[in-house]
Amino acid sequence: MKTVDLFAGSGGLSLGFQNQGFDIVAAFEWWDAAVKCYQENFPHPVYQLDLSDAQEAIKEIRKFNPDIIIGGPPCQDFSHAGKRIEAGRAVLTDSFAQIVAAISPYCFVMENVDRARNSKAYTNARAIFKAANYGLTEIVLDASLCGTPQKRKRFICFGVKGEADGFALDIFTSRQASKPLTLREYFGDKLDFEFYYRHPRNYSRRAVFSIDEPAPTMRGVNRPIPKGYPGHPNDACPISDTLHALTTGERALIQTFPPDFKWIGSKTDIEQMIGNAVPVNLAQFVAEGVKMYLEGQRNG
Repeated sequence: MKTVDLFAGSGGLSLGFQNQGFDIVAAFEWWDAAVKCYQENFPHPVYQLDLSDAQEAIKEIRKFNPDIIIGGPPCQDFSHAGKRIEAGRAVLTDSFAQIVAAISPYCFVMENVDRARNSKAYTNARAIFKAANYGLTEIVLDASLCGTPQKRKRFICFGVKGEADGFALDIFTSRQASKPLTLREYFGDKLDFEFYYRHPRNYSRRAVFSIDEPAPTMRGVNRPIPKGYPGHPNDACPISDTLHALTTGERALIQTFPPDFKWIGSKTDIEQMIGNAVPVNLAQFVAEGVKMYLEGQRNG
């Protein structure tokens, strides 16, 4: 299926769908650092375009006549790390819906943080999808049950023209693992540490984790262990001078990007791209579910 990726970032969603055989014909992204990174890793074109101007975006995207549109509108306004006030970037969820409704592909996939499902922006977007005759399968997936060694909950909306709501729910629920994937299970003997530090949003949360559990959500910042960290009762081990701090490369691998993925840009930009990305294996899990549905329709 001809596929267009909107709000493509560094390409986690694209890579997951590409790995499942989808033909990515174009990607669209506004952030110049992410555009340059994406260009280094994919053969198809990526266009720097402000998708908040839905009408202008529709003109450009329509040229590719996609069968499926995928994308994750920026989620800062919905995230647990943010102020939880919808404003500014939340309108991009509305833009995504307007673009899908106007281009009218056979199907689409929208990804966002789990809290987005209950947002006003998604309520508006959902109404646009329904008015355009899409049936919706809506589900929150935990990446650690979908081939990714990381606790990361994401809302997925899979829409198909003329379907009933919930049409593919079983395809997604039945394929999830029975228990979360740990770092040790994912990496085997490749890790040379047992415990590591991940800077918390505030000191009421723990910061030290074991490789015998899934990693916490990779965020857009990667801070070193501060001298003032007081420790937390739930830390996996006490703070020490030898405690491992995750490197940029390790964070990318936990996001299930391949080792040969080329990260281009300043360290700050790269850390942000890694934190913003859809884990490749989660994207691939979703893409496989979409493919299973499509093949079932073709064979049925």
